[in-house]
Amino acid sequence: MDVSHLLDALNPAQREAVCAPRGHYLVLAGAGSGKTRVLTHRMAWLTEVERASPWSVLAVTFTNKAAGEMRGRAELLMPQGTRGLWVGTFHGIAHRWLRQHWREAVLPETFQILDADDQIRLVKRVNADLGLEESRWPARQAAWFINSMKDEGKRPGAIATDYNPATRTLIDIYSAYEERCQRAGLVDFAELLLRTHETLLRDSALLAHYRSRFEHLLIDEFQDTNTLQYAFVRLLAGDRASVFVVGDDDQAIYGWRGAKVENVQQFLRDFPNAVTIKLEQNYRSTANILGAANAVIARNGGRLGKDLWTSAGDGDAIDLYAAYNEQDEARFVIERIQRWVREGGSARDAAILYRSNAQSRLFEEALMVQGMKYRVYGGLRFFERAEVKDALAYLRLALMREDDAAFERAVNTPPRGIGERTLDALRMRARDARSSLWAAVEAELAGGALAARAKTALRGFIELIGKLAMDSAEASLAERMTLAIEAARLKPYYEAEGKGQAESRSDNLDELINVAARFERSVDDAEAGLSEVAAFLAHATSRRARHQAKPGKTVCS
Repeated sequence: MDVSHLLDALNPAQREAVCAPRGHYLVLAGAGSGKTRVLTHRMAWLTEVERASPWSVLAVTFTNKAAGEMRGRAELLMPQGTRGLWVGTFHGIAHRWLRQHWREAVLPETFQILDADDQIRLVKRVNADLGLEESRWPARQAAWFINSMKDEGKRPGAIATDYNPATRTLIDIYSAYEERCQRAGLVDFAELLLRTHETLLRDSALLAHYRSRFEHLLIDEFQDTNTLQYAFVRLLAGDRASVFVVGDDDQAIYGWRGAKVENVQQFLRDFPNAVTIKLEQNYRSTANILGAANAVIARNGGRLGKDLWTSAGDGDAIDLYAAYNEQDEARFVIERIQRWVREGGSARDAAILYRSNAQSRLFEEALMVQGMKYRVYGGLRFFERAEVKDALAYLRLALMREDDAAFERAVNTPPRGIGERTLDALRMRARDARSSLWAAVEAELAGGALAARAKTALRGFIELIGKLAMDSAEASLAERMTLAIEAARLKPYYEAEGKGQAESRSDNLDELINVAARFERSVDDAEAGLSEVAAFLAHATSRRARHQAKPGKTVCS
């Protein structure tokens, strides 16, 4: 068999990893050492040379973009294509799995995913029900606690309080929040994997099926796995699968997200026959940069150890400027860009990278003072915009009436005379009856104590959603989106609201319709049995930022 297309472009270490016989492997891949190439060529090697079925391969990475790139590269290497392969993020794969096994996971078939903002809104409602003041128990802090506990694989009953009243209160919030989510058919990001893991632990037949199916597990960015993610890998591996993990303990920077760099060394203890392969040739940087990086990294006494090298030459010497303060830092950076331009460089080739969005202000001020045009990248993403989330809330509610987060967002956007007092009464009824807000409205309309005016407004909203669901039942996705925006009268609402943003918000709603028109269900979504609208809503939620303070970039122009 001619395997030149799989091996010719690889260096000796990469080739060793790609061609390794069945077994467990830890590939220590330094920065810029070609780890994605190794993973994709390994997948192709398994299916083309080892004759492994594509259905037996599960490949996990950490971002949707990386998963898309991995699948795209593998597609080019595999003549039969990637159909059958499971390639995705931990949360994406868990989401796909839950769509297939919603009954076993005790979820409604049309369960919806909460994004970070909707999760915080729901926690605020839970806190209000518990009589907790937002100033003392911020919803964002409680959501962080819930997510971190789920990342550790812990339900409320498994958390030790250490007799700490604050921890006890957070556990109470967690318990009440869980009850709300289960009742409304809502699943947050952390719940996706936890629910999948628990279901497999509980259902031995289902676990046996997937253990026999997935004979090859490939895990990217292994140093960023948290407790639950690693437990999921171990559970699925059992004693049959070959586990091929790629990571770098020198690039572990996400401890604040729950990542456990200790998993790299724990892997060698849990899989004692695992072979370590080091990728040390760097294709991205010059020798001077690598020399400096190696010198800094060498001070970490707990690392497994490797030395990056390159054939790219020494390159320019490294300049280090120790700024007096943040204003001095911004001044220095802008002056360097100006000097670059004076010496013949183009401002379009200059970029400023910073660690958090909060840092952009000083750079922007310095650029404006110097009269330099610039563009900021990494601001609010499309699916995070309020008008987009408002429109999607109507679509979600038409699909699943028990979605309390969508109800809360849509019920008074635009305002329709349903005040906070009315909503509080509905929340109390829903809490007492352990029902959804939609069911609470129906109960009120059937004989509740609300004023006639409030009931009229609520009846109008209920009928609006019902008509939207009926009118869009046979419509295309783009038509559904159009109907939702028109039925809700969102464009007139934003135009009346004004504030200088009406045109851009209207444009964003038009673009949402265009996005819906271009949307195509992935093979994974189709195999998971997701309808087009459910797949689109899942796609929109997965594109929203899960974490705050993402790195940004300012580009001069």
